[in-house]
Amino acid sequence: MRLALFVLAGLALASGVFATGAAAAPPSVAVAASKTTGVGSLAVTLTASGEPASYSWDLGDGTFAAGAAVRHVYAPGRYLAVVTAVAENGESAQAQVRIVVRERSVTLSVPRADGYGVAVGIGGELRPAIAGGRVQIYRGRTHVASARVGANGRFRTLLRLRSPGPYHARYGAVRSDSRLIRIRPRLVASLATMSEVGGELAVAAQLLPLAAGRLRIEIRRGGKPIVRKQVGGELRVGVPTGVAGRLRAIVTAVPRPGFLPARRSLVTEVVFPSLALGARGPSVLALERRLAELRYALRGVDTVFGTDTLEAVTAFQKVHRLARTGRVDPDLWRLLERAGIPMPRSRGFDHIEVDKTRQVLLEIRGGQVARVVHVSTGATGNTPLGTWKVYRKVTGFDWVLWYPMYFLRGFAIHGYPSVPAYPASHGCVRVPMWIAPQLFAGHPHGATVTIYS
Repeated sequence: MRLALFVLAGLALASGVFATGAAAAPPSVAVAASKTTGVGSLAVTLTASGEPASYSWDLGDGTFAAGAAVRHVYAPGRYLAVVTAVAENGESAQAQVRIVVRERSVTLSVPRADGYGVAVGIGGELRPAIAGGRVQIYRGRTHVASARVGANGRFRTLLRLRSPGPYHARYGAVRSDSRLIRIRPRLVASLATMSEVGGELAVAAQLLPLAAGRLRIEIRRGGKPIVRKQVGGELRVGVPTGVAGRLRAIVTAVPRPGFLPARRSLVTEVVFPSLALGARGPSVLALERRLAELRYALRGVDTVFGTDTLEAVTAFQKVHRLARTGRVDPDLWRLLERAGIPMPRSRGFDHIEVDKTRQVLLEIRGGQVARVVHVSTGATGNTPLGTWKVYRKVTGFDWVLWYPMYFLRGFAIHGYPSVPAYPASHGCVRVPMWIAPQLFAGHPHGATVTIYS
C-alpha cells in the first residue's frame, strides 16, 4: 500500500496535477473621477489605482487613452468610462465610472409685436439655473440690457422698443436663438378740420421712427382721389381748397421689414366763410355736422340752413357769450373748430339744466351733455331758480303750452312758436316747437330740473 501511494504521488508531480502554489489572482483596480457631473464642456481627470499594472482606458465617447491618470474633456452627454488593468502575469481586471454632462441652455421670449417706444417685457430661462447670474441681452452685436437669474432659472427685464431686432440672450458662451419683435410705428398726422374756400390748407405727417418705412398720402373728394403722393418718413402736402365740400386725407405707412403698417384718416371741411338762414350746400352740411358733434340740437343734418340750424347757431353763440345773430362768419367757423362739448353743472344722473344767463337748456344723459337747446325764459327774470321735480305732464296743447312739463306751480318747460334769443316768456322755459315732444318723451314724472343763472 505504501509503495502504491508513492508511485501515484510521483506520477502526479510528473503530470503537474499538484501545483506548487495557488493560481495567480487578477490585479485589484479602482477608478476615481475629479468630476462626475457638470455642465457644458467638462474637463475630467480619471485616476486608476491598485496593484502595479498597466492601464488602458475606454473613455466612453469613442476615444481611448493609457496611463494611471488621464485628463479628458467631455461634451454634453452621458458616458461610461472603463479602465482595464493588466498585471505582469497577464491577468486583467476592470473598473468603471459614470459621467453625466448636461448642456447649458438659455432661451429668450419676446412679444410678437408692440408699439414704437413702448417698454416691453422680455425674459427667458437659463438651464441649469444659476441663481444670481446675469444674462445679457443683445440686439445683433449691441448690448441693450441685462437680467438677473432667479432660483428657478428664469429672468426678465424691460426693454424700450426702438428697433425690431433681432434680439438674443447670452450667458457666457451660451447663446439663445434670435427673436424678432415687430414694431407698430407711430404715425403722427394733422389737418385742420375746417378751411375757407380758397384758404391755405396742408396735411402734415411723420412716421416714428423715420426708418420704419415710407409714407403714402391720398386726398379724396367725394370718394375720388384728387391728390396722390409717396414720400419718405415725413411729409407736408397742400390740400386743394377751391371747391366747398368735405375732403378726406388718408396717410398710410408702407413698412420696412420688421415694422407693421400704420394708417391715419383725416377729414376737413372746405366751407364758404359766411352763412345765414336760407343758405344751402356742402358748407351748411359741414356746419350742421360740427354743431351735431358738439351736441347742439338739430332736427336733422342736411344741406339746408333752416330755422333749426338758426336755433343751433344761436345756442352756440349763447354758450360762448357771443352776439346772438344766428349767422356764421369766419370767426365763428374758427371757434367751431376748436370748441368742445359744454360741461354740465351736475353729473351722475339724467336730468335737465336751464342756464338763465346764457338762455340754453342742457339735457344730461349719463353725466354728459346729450343736447344743447335754444330757450327763452321769463322776461322779468321770474323763472324760479333751484332744483325741482316734474310733477305734471300734458300731451299736446295745454292752453297755449305745447307738450308742457310742469316743475313748480304753473312754471313749465314747453314748446312755443316764438323763442327769441332773449328772455321773453311769462316765466316758463320756452323751447322750439319741434323739440318739445322729444324732451317730453325723454323725461318722466319725477324727472329733475335744475335752473340756475
